[in-house]
Amino acid sequence: MIRRSFVRYPRPGDTLRGEVRIPEGPPPRSAVVVVHGFKGFKDWGFFPYVCDRLAAAGHAVISFNFSRNGIGADGETFTELESFASNTLSLEQAELRAVVDDVLEGDLLPLRPRAVGLLGHSRGGGQSVLAAADDPRISALVTWAAVSTWERWDDETLRQWREDGRIWILNTRTGQQMPLDVTLLEDYEANRERLDVLAAAERVQAPWLVVHGTEDLTVPVGEARALARAGPRTRMILVEGAGHTFEATHPFQATTPELEEALRFTLRHFRRTLAHEEG
Repeated sequence: MIRRSFVRYPRPGDTLRGEVRIPEGPPPRSAVVVVHGFKGFKDWGFFPYVCDRLAAAGHAVISFNFSRNGIGADGETFTELESFASNTLSLEQAELRAVVDDVLEGDLLPLRPRAVGLLGHSRGGGQSVLAAADDPRISALVTWAAVSTWERWDDETLRQWREDGRIWILNTRTGQQMPLDVTLLEDYEANRERLDVLAAAERVQAPWLVVHGTEDLTVPVGEARALARAGPRTRMILVEGAGHTFEATHPFQATTPELEEALRFTLRHFRRTLAHEEG
């Protein structure tokens, strides 16, 4: 497998870092873009393993860090908390679409792919739904533990956020208090219709696999059911006993039965949908 890094500068002061995996042999004609979620990053836990498995299945695989996800140049540590604070949903969506454009135009791969799929986890799942809804070039979609709505704050939190201009979110893994500026909330409220995940789900024409753990305490399984009902070409797989990360942890020690089940259905979905496009 060939692996190489790439860097993009979407705005002055912002750096988007990514990685491409290309299987050995003739250049693949299908590609999968992998999208991390909130407090996530491309090298968190299961992501490198999942990307390797996708590449072993014959796809070019592109993973990346959103420029304001808070991870620094070392790829592992949340050292850019002020950047994290200023992130917005609209900025993430623009960056995802730019990466998809680079893939489809052949700028990141040795050969322009005939078919591109998206695999998004958690908040990255919601962003993937938005992107797939408006881009007919997306041939397949898989979401893992995806959010169906961005509205995850109670009234008191919203009041305090507007009053103080910033709230703090605990990262239970690192113990860090991570800041979120009110600009994130203002961006969502100003673009509520454009950022509506469930409304976007109704417009997704690509074959879509919704994967969710039955014991997910971060994103309730009811959100998966809502997405599956909304999408016109969806199939839902519930992984029994799985939590938000399919029982995988960071640092990644080993795969889990729950992760393997999610992967098995995901690989099958991309094999059927992207291979069909290749034919």
